[in-house]
Amino acid sequence: MAMVFCKGCGKEIHESAPTCPHCGAPQFTGGSPQNGVDKGFMEYATMPLKRYAELGGRSRRKEYWFFTLGYVLVLFALGILSAISDTLGSILSVIFYLGVMVPYIAVGVRRLHDTDRSGWWLLVPIANLVFLCMEGQRGANRFGPDPKA
Repeated sequence: MAMVFCKGCGKEIHESAPTCPHCGAPQFTGGSPQNGVDKGFMEYATMPLKRYAELGGRSRRKEYWFFTLGYVLVLFALGILSAISDTLGSILSVIFYLGVMVPYIAVGVRRLHDTDRSGWWLLVPIANLVFLCMEGQRGANRFGPDPKA
């Protein structure tokens, strides 16, 4: 009985479930990452927004770094908008920062959990960057099952 994570809410469900019993989100039925089909950039980049304030569990490196890349791209676009329209760009930047602050911290904590470290390491400036770049621990650890499984 293989378990996977819901692409809507991130809860663990059976791989054959067509929809998530927790949130009702339809699941991908075209194959699994083990069969060579992987999620795309947008799915990984928006997954932390769906798991907004979930500090438990684990997140893959791909989820963390695609979310970070999406964050940087939006900041770049907001910087251009600020150069064009100072007031509108500033207002949108503040709204974006406030809206993404909690998911960014949560995905960082889950990423540290994947390396079998406490989320408190996020407060240590250089060490957290090293740990965020490290490969996650294979198999289950004290923070939950392997997100690649």
